[in-house]
Amino acid sequence: MKRIFAVIALVVLLGGTHVAHAHAQEVEPPIVTVFFNEACQDCGELVKETYPDLFGEYGYALELHDYINERTNRVLLTQRNESWGVPFELQSHIEAFVGDKLLIGGHVPEQVIRYLLENQDEYDKLLVYQDEMHGEATEYKVWDFFGEIKTYSIDEPITTYLQEQPTPASKKSNSGSGFWGLWAVITGSAFLDGLNPCAFAVLLFFIGFLFTMKKTRAKIWQMGLVYIGAIYLAYLLIGLGIAQAIVMAGAPHLMAKIGAYLVIALGVIQFLTVAFPSFPIRLRIPMNTKATLEKWVYKATIPASFVGGFLVGLCTFPCSGGIYVAIIGMLAAQSTAAQGTLWMLWYNLVFVLPLVILLVLASNRKSTEKLQKLEQAESVRVKLLIGGFMIVLGAIILVFFT
Repeated sequence: MKRIFAVIALVVLLGGTHVAHAHAQEVEPPIVTVFFNEACQDCGELVKETYPDLFGEYGYALELHDYINERTNRVLLTQRNESWGVPFELQSHIEAFVGDKLLIGGHVPEQVIRYLLENQDEYDKLLVYQDEMHGEATEYKVWDFFGEIKTYSIDEPITTYLQEQPTPASKKSNSGSGFWGLWAVITGSAFLDGLNPCAFAVLLFFIGFLFTMKKTRAKIWQMGLVYIGAIYLAYLLIGLGIAQAIVMAGAPHLMAKIGAYLVIALGVIQFLTVAFPSFPIRLRIPMNTKATLEKWVYKATIPASFVGGFLVGLCTFPCSGGIYVAIIGMLAAQSTAAQGTLWMLWYNLVFVLPLVILLVLASNRKSTEKLQKLEQAESVRVKLLIGGFMIVLGAIILVFFT
């Protein structure tokens, strides 16, 4: 009997030890992923002396990545900033990612970090930024990946920011409406931008010319789609170039505001050109490019259709590019590079949709002639419609998206 009890006791002891060991393996400390410059003395002191004690006090383990000497770490940092949606202006020389809720950029005051680690239920996702390394810091910035970037005095407690913001629950409830609100603004803007009298007039002239050349309907469709595809490509490349310039400028929220004010100004100009025909500023294709466009249209070949469409895409940008610039500025402030690129692909698809519809309607010579007369008769109303929308769009971006 004693042997039986001894065996049972041994089994229980071993089993308990195994469970305890397994439990110890399962409970691993949460990770703070830190990207820093090993060559920077101040960075090294912060990361290797201050951070271990500070985060260790709250049960965190550090995972260090030197992004200067290790190329793979630079790639990791870029990917992490991209996945988090960190705008260029808030990317710091030291970045500490605390789980999936908090990003500490630079030399943030210790009392701010402590409060955020101790009160994580008060925010959903937060970025705190203070990049001053030499001299005395005077301010820090806070962003919740949702609204406006706020700047505070270095002595201002983080609670000031948290008390001004919506609760995490209300943000989550509004996230879906935020996406659909952005979708509605982008889609509506793109379609109205596509009602571009400049591109309409050239396409109708092109189709009419093809009918006089006795081209078949299939050939007209083929050339028309190539022409429209070239406009799509030209506008997309313009958009990507502007977006890259905004990123390099390092102030997407400021550029979004500038874009909004610009589109409002262009909307006012649209009204002025209708009210005062002699108004010196006009949103139209530059006069010196019309002869070049006509030369390519008259060639009436597939390659010429592409070149002509691409040139129209470039040359009509002064005519209606204000809406596009405003949308790009808004996207730079509201989305990551990948998200912004996807939105621009969608924007330009909707932008050329009116041209595709026009190509379908102009299925024969009589229809084309009627559409040309309609385009000329309604050009003033279209200008007023686009001008009014520009003003409204600028106001919407200023109020809701900057």
